[in-house]
Amino acid sequence: MPGSLEGRVVLVTGAGRGIGRAIAQRFAEAGSAVCVNDVDAEAAAGTAALISDPAKASASALAVPGDVSDSAAVAAMIAAVTARHGRIDVLVNNADMVSPMLHFFEAWWRRIVDVNLTGHFLVSHPVARLMAKQGGGSIINMSSGGATRAHRSFTAYDATKGGIEALTRAMALDLGPYNIRVNALVPGAIDTSGLSLADRTLRGENVPLGRVGEPLDMTGAALFLASDDASYITGSVIRVDGGMLAQQRSATVDIVSVDSFPAVEDL
Repeated sequence: MPGSLEGRVVLVTGAGRGIGRAIAQRFAEAGSAVCVNDVDAEAAAGTAALISDPAKASASALAVPGDVSDSAAVAAMIAAVTARHGRIDVLVNNADMVSPMLHFFEAWWRRIVDVNLTGHFLVSHPVARLMAKQGGGSIINMSSGGATRAHRSFTAYDATKGGIEALTRAMALDLGPYNIRVNALVPGAIDTSGLSLADRTLRGENVPLGRVGEPLDMTGAALFLASDDASYITGSVIRVDGGMLAQQRSATVDIVSVDSFPAVEDL
């Protein structure tokens, strides 16, 4: 476990399911007071109920539903968090959405940009002002391999993720004087929807570690970046992808297949 996160107030957006839910749960287990955002109020309440500890009044998670692309909804969300806790120590910007290139029109493009990129700014801006008055904090943005590579059929999504990495660098520079650290995580092939065994096996073939990731795999890096152990890390992008982006290969064109590697017992 990284440096103590006991008592830290943590806001996680898009935490109704998947990676956001797993991150919220790990912060709760580390003793943080967790505030759960999601555009789906029922999903936000579900995560809050999941991570609340009835034996500890301080461990009662707060559901703060709302659309991160709506500045009024964001203001209400921040107000609810500060009314309960008076501060925000860690922000995890996780909310996002996707849509294929030829399946959407201008309205979809704008919606994806509004949620994925503008949403990061709309939440980060008031939280950063609060953190500056507190003397510091940690903001963790959620990027993707699509920021530096292209996903087929994820045009708008990839464009926003490239923007998120640029935003992370710029925010780190501007907020550093206020002791606010800003970093980004890059998930790999994370199974957030319960893939079939066949799909998990197929997708895992292109991962050097030989498997798809689980939402839980993202949580250790998030806790580290939020902790004092990362007190001199800002403007960084950390890949949690099983090695996907480290390679220049595709399983379908590999000259030497993994099947030809020596068995462990022969080493």
